[in-house]
Amino acid sequence: MLLFFFFLTLLQYFTGRLADPLKDGELVNKTANATVSVPPNYLQLRFNNFLTLCAMLPLLIFTCLNSFLHQKVPQNLRIMGSLIAIFLVFVFTAAFVKIPMAPMTFFVLTMLKIVFINSFGAILQGSLFGLAGLLPATYTAPIMSGQGMAGTFAALAMICAIASGSKMDNSAFGYFVTACVVILFAIISYIVLPKLEFFRFYSMKIASEHNLAENSAEETKLKEESNGVEKKASIPLEESQVAETNEKPSVISIFRKIWVMALSVCLVFAVTIGTFPAVTVDVKSTVAGGDIWEKYFIPVSCFLLFNVFDWAGRSLTAVFLWPGKNSKLLPIFVVCRVVFIPLFMLCNVQPRTNIPVLFAHDAWYIIFMIFFSFSNGYLASLCMCFGPKKVGVQEAETAGTIMAFFLSLGLALGAALSFLFRGII
Repeated sequence: MLLFFFFLTLLQYFTGRLADPLKDGELVNKTANATVSVPPNYLQLRFNNFLTLCAMLPLLIFTCLNSFLHQKVPQNLRIMGSLIAIFLVFVFTAAFVKIPMAPMTFFVLTMLKIVFINSFGAILQGSLFGLAGLLPATYTAPIMSGQGMAGTFAALAMICAIASGSKMDNSAFGYFVTACVVILFAIISYIVLPKLEFFRFYSMKIASEHNLAENSAEETKLKEESNGVEKKASIPLEESQVAETNEKPSVISIFRKIWVMALSVCLVFAVTIGTFPAVTVDVKSTVAGGDIWEKYFIPVSCFLLFNVFDWAGRSLTAVFLWPGKNSKLLPIFVVCRVVFIPLFMLCNVQPRTNIPVLFAHDAWYIIFMIFFSFSNGYLASLCMCFGPKKVGVQEAETAGTIMAFFLSLGLALGAALSFLFRGII
């Protein structure tokens, strides 16, 4: 989802390059110091929807593959390979900024890059959540918080680019080069990670617990064989637990233990992506009246506010985990977030043809955005923290990848629903 925000916050750059070229006879109105007002074409109008769809579907598919294949592909290969692939895509993206091309060609290449980058991003995300599942619950929160921080950084970069008054292509070039530097830093950090005493401690602890369980199961088996005792239909509880630890964790059996958390995180992101940005980005200010606030209304009220309060919600779970992992309040709060869908639809979204505007003032939109983004970050982070902790140590990594899959499923469902929500308006 983080990589999705890196492209989303440069919306003005992408839609600008998708504009139809001026036809012969169309002139710039130099007297009024303004260009001819040309209505947006289909690619510009639906860029948000296609961007979301091309980002979330690969995210879902490859997260699903990672959930089932992560035990067969080494973790180092999955994480390091994904980081290098994402770095190369951003390098090509930065290079394409300076290459002129037709709108349709640019659109196709952009969507292909988004598909490619989110495919590897899905493998990286699932592997990281699986890795975090081996650590205490409080260490899953920094991963979620880091995504929010990066989104905030991207929104601030977009606002600074607008304030600088520089050409959008120059701002975009610097933006993507900065992304390359950040990914290089992530690669170096992952190389250093195994050398940290903290990481080695938990790696050795988990390995020792795994070996202890295997040795215990092997001893039980040898004892039974030496005594010539056959297994009966009904076995003691302690022996059944030992036998379970000797078997590879079943994805289905693990899902049965964490299905509430998995479906909750899925619903959280389905509501969020179904509404943001497809609906929220088209809200128009009723207060600006053509002044500078109109220029910054969406960058500040939509992108910056969302990322700041989403980051705050995610960060809060590092110190405060309420309600608990077995509480019924958590799924209830998740379901209640559905109310944000009609609330944003009834804001001043333009153009609109079917439903009236009930919350025209900018203040309503800002209030809704604050609660919408904070609840997204807090509830999603709670679910991702609690999911791997509802299973045993040997099942934690698989539980983390399952949670990542349902997170991606929610993103994909939201992307599909965004066409419906925007069409209703």
